[in-house]
Amino acid sequence: MPKKPPPDPKSLALRQQGCLNPHPERVSDELFQTREFFDARDLVQVKYEMLRRVETDGLPVNRSAAAFGFSRPSFYQAQTSFQQGGLPALMPQKRGPKQAHKLTAEVLAFIREARQQDPSLRPAVLASRIQDRYGITVHSRSIERALARSQKKPR
Repeated sequence: MPKKPPPDPKSLALRQQGCLNPHPERVSDELFQTREFFDARDLVQVKYEMLRRVETDGLPVNRSAAAFGFSRPSFYQAQTSFQQGGLPALMPQKRGPKQAHKLTAEVLAFIREARQQDPSLRPAVLASRIQDRYGITVHSRSIERALARSQKKPR
């Protein structure tokens, strides 16, 4: 079985930054086909060029979006992001909650107090108690992570 070549450094960097275009094959714009500088794998560059083609070259939105592998709504979303935050706003944002939004300070205090009274309490039991007391469903793994974070020493 032949060895698979290692991924190139740029692809790795783009992936680590969350900027690797999941569908570079959809980019059909001429510049990306004929010039080495333009890289269809770079999602930020693709979005910027899509916006630029409309703004400076006068390309219609639907043609520009299609040439860069996006829908019209995606074009308008990118345009709004760019107008509000510039180039950094074109970087993909991580999805989902940014922090433990159910485990408020009050719930964490409840967990700590319960563990002080009975250190053998398992996260699943704590989750059940949180459900009973606060009416919110918390996964036991979220409780484990919160407990681990609270045990780490500040630097």
